[in-house]
Amino acid sequence: MINGTLVRLRALRPEDLEQHLAWRNDPEVVHWATGGDPFFGPVTREALEIAFAAKLRLVPHQAGVLTVESTATGQPIGLVDYRDIDPLVTRATLGITIGDRPHWGRGHGTEALGLLVGHLFTTMGLHRLELDTWAGNERAQRTFRRLGFREEGRRRSDALVAGEWQDRVLFGLLRSEWAGEAAKVAVAAESAG
Repeated sequence: MINGTLVRLRALRPEDLEQHLAWRNDPEVVHWATGGDPFFGPVTREALEIAFAAKLRLVPHQAGVLTVESTATGQPIGLVDYRDIDPLVTRATLGITIGDRPHWGRGHGTEALGLLVGHLFTTMGLHRLELDTWAGNERAQRTFRRLGFREEGRRRSDALVAGEWQDRVLFGLLRSEWAGEAAKVAVAAESAG
């Protein structure tokens, strides 16, 4: 478990499936998490059960999905993940979804992503982390920048969002750049956990 002030990250559990099913069938969550990518949702219980079973068997040094819990209530409010680990470059791709709407815009996502970044840089020794979002998701972009990620480029017209083509904005963060409050918070939280 990785503890922060607002949230904690913990291993995915079979009982988390119900929350994931609700989030992936909430049109607003699907819109902001993926720009409306139909592979994210809506999804049937049967399809999600198959995908979920695979996620529960992920090997942590290769990929992982962690549940984001509110420290105030102990309830799941979202998830973070890392994948596409390149052992030569020591790079990973990250993702985050805060599916519980009352927790949007209140710092939970920023802290959750910061805890994941700290874990991957300090515990797993990765050199580089990257993530992306569609151009219209300004809240995600602010979160990424707040944690030290830098915009590295755009793939033009790469995301179809509500029938309109949007650029995909690519962000990266090197371990040597990871400093300041986000690093201190993540390291302190991991040490306390």
